[in-house]
Order: sequence, then structure tokens, then C-alpha cells
Amino acid sequence: MLGKVFKAYDVRGKVPKPLNERIAWKIGHGTADFLLEEAVITGRTDPMSRTIVVGRDARDSSPGLSEALCKGMRDRGASVIDIGLVDTPMVTFAVNYLDCGGGVQVTASHNPVGYNGFKFSRAKGRPIGSGTGLESIRDRSAVADPVRVVPADGFFETRDLWEPYTARVLDCLASDVPSGLTAVRGRPLRVVVDASNGAAGEMVSRIFRGVDGLELIELNFDHTIGFKHDPNPLVESNLDELRDTVRAEGADAGVCFDGDADRCVVVDEKGRTIGGDLLTVWLAESILGDAPEGKGVIYDLRSSRVVSERIEALGARPIPCRVGHVFMKEALATTHAVFGGELSGHFYYKDMFNADSGARAFVSVLAGLAGSDRPLSETIDPLRKYAQSGEINFECEDIEGAFEALKETYSDADMMDMDGLSLDTGRWWANIRASNTEPLLRLNVETFNPDDLDKALGELGPLLGRRVEH
Repeated sequence: MLGKVFKAYDVRGKVPKPLNERIAWKIGHGTADFLLEEAVITGRTDPMSRTIVVGRDARDSSPGLSEALCKGMRDRGASVIDIGLVDTPMVTFAVNYLDCGGGVQVTASHNPVGYNGFKFSRAKGRPIGSGTGLESIRDRSAVADPVRVVPADGFFETRDLWEPYTARVLDCLASDVPSGLTAVRGRPLRVVVDASNGAAGEMVSRIFRGVDGLELIELNFDHTIGFKHDPNPLVESNLDELRDTVRAEGADAGVCFDGDADRCVVVDEKGRTIGGDLLTVWLAESILGDAPEGKGVIYDLRSSRVVSERIEALGARPIPCRVGHVFMKEALATTHAVFGGELSGHFYYKDMFNADSGARAFVSVLAGLAGSDRPLSETIDPLRKYAQSGEINFECEDIEGAFEALKETYSDADMMDMDGLSLDTGRWWANIRASNTEPLLRLNVETFNPDDLDKALGELGPLLGRRVEH
């Protein structure tokens, strides 16, 4: 069962099979064993180094899984601070605020009802994924046996950290918009927020209700009734209600969060979805502020070329990165960048401990709206410079052979072996990545115009396999 639920970046599975409270206890025990050993290796002996923060999302199965997880941790000898129903970025905040040895969020993120899982972090909120400790947690969990363990009965407490967390986020708002939200437009901002019946309902209510100059129009904030739509804002149909409400209310923009509120997707005042790469550029402008020179911005290497072009034009440093939160957070830490963005709607902030934070991204959205007297669509349209394919999947039984064929066919192209293969022929540029879990190749290609895009797809398709139609 453990082998089925451990993925590349976290634990994820259906409840109660393969993921259940027995498995949660084992994972809690294995996580505590890993983090306690890491504290010893790093030379920490203070009580907080042996303390793990645990939060959870709004799914029906989360309280039971969280309780079993905490029991496993305490049986191994770790102390646990339960911060309750929170957005995932709040766990990263709590680990840093309390200087704990690590943290776990009980969540299945954007997965449908019936799923759940765990996201792991170590001291300072640094992520744990494949290659950075997740395999060790899996192996330690596999040998943990509740029948044979003599419980160490670690300390347990619940703690409400909403006040300091809110202060941190609103400090960022005050920094990004020192003149206030109404300074440029002379009226309150009207923003529709779809909380997807998840943790964002709690987060937005706690932090942003009552913010001066902001009129919230709330959709799906009740997290006690299940999901009205799947909590995945990347699926266009899940944005239908948001788009309709934005247009009907004459709102300035709409934002949809996923189930644990670490990602968000934005639609403009016309209800058009803004891609994560274009949103990265727009958000970066408010983050970089009046002194962008030399500041680093991390971007998903699948992004439109306009991202690096615009960041360079602003005087900042565009830094491409592999896809995935583990890589993005590590890149922010090692390059000292101030901000990063992915196509998936994850946005990362130095001032939030390099975490992907929906709350902080919402602050940036408000700052961008407040800083312009034009509609959002007019600020984004100039960034729609190139023709993009979006991500297209191809079934491929010989992935290594396909990469070799690409390199041979396009031997004169500029190539980059970062997260698959990136090619630039001068006519089109593309990234081809292998799926972590399936025999699939994922293609993103961009060209100067739609006609060239069709030609590029015609060239590349036969080399990649059978196109998967949705």
C-alpha cells in the first residue's frame, strides 16, 4: 500500500484504499524518525527541533488521517503542534515562525473528492520530495509496526496561528501597495473569489475580509458541504461559475484557489483565463517594484518566451527552472530570487519563506490591479505575443528513443537538457518532458504565429508517439 501512495513530491491516494488511518500512523512514525534523525545530524538539540507542525485541509477524511499521523509521530518520540484547518502555505509559515524541525499538511490538493494525502517539509519549511528524503520516509514508514512499537508519548498541543499569519500576509500587502488599494482607481477593487469549498474559504475569510479598499464577492466558501466542482482551477470547466460571476458583477478580476490554497488561477474582467506564465510576468512587475535591477525571477521552463523577455526588459534576472515545487523552492533559495511562477498556478515568494502561497499571490493580484488605471485585460493582452500549443500529451513506449530522435533530427537547434529536452529551431521553440508516472511525453511548443504552430506540431508529433485526445 505504501508503494502506491508515495509519489514524486508527496503522498497521494484514495481513501480508505490504499490510504487509510493505519497507513497514516506508519507515515507519521516514519516522518518523525526521519526528522528526528535530521535534527541530530544538523546538531540541533533544542526542544523545537523535535517538534513537527501538522495542518489539514477541509476534506472529510482529513481529521481522522491527521489524528493517526500525529499519533505515529508521537509514538516515535516527536512533539506535535496541530494548527488545525489551514491552507498549505500556513504550515511552511508555522515551521519558520515556531522554528520547528518540520511540518506536514494533510491534503490531496487539487485532486477530486475521495482522495487525500500528505505534503512534507523539513526545518525552515524546505520541501521533502523524491531525491530529497521522501524515499527515506517511505522506507522508514514501511518497517514501522504499531504492534511492536513502545509508544514514546511525545508532547501534543493545538495552537491557533491565524493572527501572526494574517499579520505576515497583510504586511506584504502594505509593502506592495503602500498608498492603499484605492489610490489609482479612486474606488474599491471588486474581486470575485472562488474558494472551491476548500481551505481557501477559511484563509480568505480570516485574512482579507475587511481589508480597506477591497470588495470581495465570495463563491463556494463553505468548506463543510463538499466540492461543488473539483478543486482544480486548471480545468477550464471548473472556472465557469467564476467567469459568469465576474461578468455579471462587473468585477475587476476573478481568482480561483485549489483545495489547499497553495495555487490560484486568475481570470480578467471579461472572464478570460490568464495563463500561469503570463500571470508570472504581470505579478513580477509588482513584486520587483521600483528597484528591479539584478533581482532574480524564477520561471517554469515551459513558459512563453515573453516571460524571459519581459523580465529582462524590466532589468531583472530571468532564471529558468525545472517543473515542480521542490525544484522551484530550491531554486529560489540557491539563487536568492524574490519570486517565481509556474504554469500550474503555483507562485513562490522569498518573503513567504520561498513557499508557493495562494494568499501571497492574491496580494500580488491586488497590487497589480491597484497599480493600474486600465482593465486587467488591457495589461495582459500585450503579453499574448506568441502562439502557444498548451501542454499536449503523447503516448510513447520508447521515451529514451524519442529523445534521441529529437536530438538527431534537430541537431542544429539550440538545446537544453533541463527537465526533459528544450529545443529552439528559430522557427519554433519547445519543451518535451516525460511523465513521472505514465508512458507519456508532454509537449509545450510556441511559435511566432498560429500557422507556424500547426507546422511545428506536424513535425514533432510523429517523433513523440500517439497524441492523447481529451
